[in-house]
Amino acid sequence: MLLGLLSDTHILDVDEALSHELKDAFRDVDLILHAGDIYIPSVLDELEHIAPVLAAQGDDDGDLAHDHRVKDRHILHLDGKTIWLVHERAYYLSSPQSPWWRGKYNAELDTVKYERPDILVFGHEHRTIVQNVDGVLFINPGSPTFLHYVNGPGTVGILDIDSGNMEARIIHLNGSKLL
Repeated sequence: MLLGLLSDTHILDVDEALSHELKDAFRDVDLILHAGDIYIPSVLDELEHIAPVLAAQGDDDGDLAHDHRVKDRHILHLDGKTIWLVHERAYYLSSPQSPWWRGKYNAELDTVKYERPDILVFGHEHRTIVQNVDGVLFINPGSPTFLHYVNGPGTVGILDIDSGNMEARIIHLNGSKLL
């Protein structure tokens, strides 16, 4: 299964669009995961022309709570792997040396007994991260429009899960014009 990953699009106006290069990068994906700070639902609508979309509620996504694609957290079971899609990593990992469950949801995890993820897709930091910590693959695809909090072309991610194996890569967008 091939997943397209993005976060922090920060698109404020329906007249703005996602770049052709982003759409080309996601051309063959089976599912798109957006890790929050979407701003307007037309971004998700535009992505759905490529593949089905799920999104995490970002800290700046006030109007999207009613959208069926958007939740605080999605927990997915795909090709033998458990994937969590959230907006902020800090809730789950305070440092690489800390156990993965420490953070904001500690009591919730104890109560609900969430299954430990194999993969955690997150955003919020506006920087790319592909890091394995205690057997959990942490992926932040950065931002296609606001990487390192600078307007302009940024990054997206691709996650390939095949027969239980997983490989993540980051794609740098070169600044093709917006549609």
